[in-house]
Amino acid sequence: MATGTDPQARTTSGPDPAAHGVHAPSRAAVPARHLRTDRWWLAPAATAAGLFAFVVYSTWRAFSGADYYAEPYVSPFYSPCVAQNCVPMKGGANWEIFGAWWGLSPALLILIFPLGFRLTCYYYRKAYYRGFWASPPACAVPEPRAKYTGETRFPLILQNLHRYFFYFAVIVAGILTYDTVLGFRDESGRWGHMGLGTLVLLINIVLIWAYTLSCHSCRHIVGGRLKHFSRHPVRYRLWGWVSSLNARHMALAWASLVSVALADFYVYLVASGAFDDPRFF
Repeated sequence: MATGTDPQARTTSGPDPAAHGVHAPSRAAVPARHLRTDRWWLAPAATAAGLFAFVVYSTWRAFSGADYYAEPYVSPFYSPCVAQNCVPMKGGANWEIFGAWWGLSPALLILIFPLGFRLTCYYYRKAYYRGFWASPPACAVPEPRAKYTGETRFPLILQNLHRYFFYFAVIVAGILTYDTVLGFRDESGRWGHMGLGTLVLLINIVLIWAYTLSCHSCRHIVGGRLKHFSRHPVRYRLWGWVSSLNARHMALAWASLVSVALADFYVYLVASGAFDDPRFF
């Protein structure tokens, strides 16, 4: 029975030995590029639009070097602030490690760590590979390239640094947690107060921790190398908790991306005088 999958039937002169991918001589002779009839392009297009919007916003804020502190709130883009040109933050993570010679925005010194963590994240790799590089654009849709080398060559081989960026991400999340605690002060530094900005920072740090701990590297560190779970009941319990977060890794990646941008924007509005922080108590 004829199935239409004979490689020799691809052309009248036989298969093209130089063809690659779905048109390789060993593949079925299907003339269509793909057989999907749904709007498969919507997901990668929406992903690319969302990531592009964040890149534009975060680039503007990172290079602005202004309106990132309104006591007691500090933007997550600028903490810890490790340059001499940082705005003094009362009790905050304000360490003058880089002297007067650093004339650019202090955010550029710290954003490399959370940026590196997200760029090498397994989910984000899938997101921007599909959204920007069409590699591949969707399931059952071939990529436009003739050759595939994976992540074995520079610069993509640097994706293997993800586990190390995870350690830095934990440190940054810890500092942002400290910043959130400082948010329970008023403008004069007195404790026992809370404003809308405190709530914004609190929601943001919860989502950041959830995203960080849902990371595949975290799951591997907690219990990935254990051969006998029964001998490590505590780590097995932790591994189960991290695994439950890992199942929601994509949702947490987007939620934390939006929350960190909103937290920065809120601090910007308050610091620039465009908005007065409502106080709850």
